[in-house]
Amino acid sequence: MAPRRSGPGLHWMDAEPSDLGRLRWRCRRGTRELDALLSWYLAHRFVDSQPDQQDAFERLLEAQDPDVYDWCMGRSSPPDTGIAGVIDAIRAHHFV
Repeated sequence: MAPRRSGPGLHWMDAEPSDLGRLRWRCRRGTRELDALLSWYLAHRFVDSQPDQQDAFERLLEAQDPDVYDWCMGRSSPPDTGIAGVIDAIRAHHFV
């Protein structure tokens, strides 16, 4: 079963493990630090988050590693407010 549509975003509550597996694979980045930060969000926050936050996380996964790293370290801010919310959640948990 593919994720069901819920408004403009996808709702992942009923997603197949293979769907989440694809996202898990996309969390694998060029550094262990980014792998850990993004994988944590997927494992602990993604499924229970609102569809707009899930969409923002997927957009975050499309960004370039240097940008994502700078956002996570607080060196710069993402131009997308949805992505900024995901980054804030990651940073708050990891005390970055």
